Amino acid sequence: MASLTSFSVRPLVTRAARPATAVPDVPLADPATLPVRDEHRRPWPGREVASGGVTLHVRETPGPDGTPAVYVHGLSGSATNWTDLAGLLATRAAGTAVDLPGFGLTRPAPTADFTPSGHADALLCFLAGQGRPVHLIGNSLGGAIALMVAARRPELVRTLTLVSPAMPDRRPDPRRVSDPRMVLAMVPGRLGRRARAELAAVTYRQRAENVMRLCFGDPGLATEHRLAEAAAEIEARAHQSWAGEAAERTAKAMLASWVRGESLWSVAARVRVPSLVIWGDRDRLVAPRLGPRTAAVLGGKLHVLPGVGHVAQIEAPDAVARAVAGMWDAVADGRWEDRA
Repeated sequence: MASLTSFSVRPLVTRAARPATAVPDVPLADPATLPVRDEHRRPWPGREVASGGVTLHVRETPGPDGTPAVYVHGLSGSATNWTDLAGLLATRAAGTAVDLPGFGLTRPAPTADFTPSGHADALLCFLAGQGRPVHLIGNSLGGAIALMVAARRPELVRTLTLVSPAMPDRRPDPRRVSDPRMVLAMVPGRLGRRARAELAAVTYRQRAENVMRLCFGDPGLATEHRLAEAAAEIEARAHQSWAGEAAERTAKAMLASWVRGESLWSVAARVRVPSLVIWGDRDRLVAPRLGPRTAAVLGGKLHVLPGVGHVAQIEAPDAVARAVAGMWDAVADGRWEDRA
């Protein structure tokens, strides 16, 4: 579920949360219009779906007819990252959470293109094959991919929601990795060998806890069953012959895209669909200060969640659901102000 990379843990930050800075005109749905969250909800049923020449493993949430929702995970994440949010929004929209090529239970594409644009191509083809517009929601790398799809094929996207999207953030801060040994492991010689050996000894459960500590604003909110699920998923990926390469190449390609090629800011400026940006103000992976700029470039709205980290849809699904449902309702009723 680590969204920016599978980097592990930064020591828990103890500073107080900043005051809430939600933009006043972000409409929030009445909590009474949302179902009660099942805190022990298991992942939604999964299957492989072939669409537009692309085959992805997806997890589907039943819902009413109308515009469906499509959820896109971040780096080293999977469709299970959306279990709670998809359930909360199920009374408004049926949901499809995808595993990107090389992640979750989706095998890499024959082209093995792990660049952000390659992942965007796969998602775009998949959506085009469905033949109808969707509410597109992405977190971290998935947010960057969703943004690219919305810019290239706006007719496929009814609304766009980005949760801590991986906008270019070039801070050389070692605290953005979950375990300093991951950096040392890349060093040649004895030091690197020792770090790699120590990392190999870390249990799957410890890795899951490390990810939660990095990605949550308050790791104490991570429930036992979600930790167990995350550990099981990490173990499963450890036995996939292609998982490690997919994660490593995707991470390197994403970081490279921040310094080469067309800027993601330029891509965002071309988006012409109703857009909502959600950011936790304790996000350690992508700086929350990028939130206002992201929303402004998109011509959308910003909703900041105090005390929340990088994966708000997992840490604070009720708050995210209120913002997303409020946006969908406002767009449907003609109350959402688009870019001038």
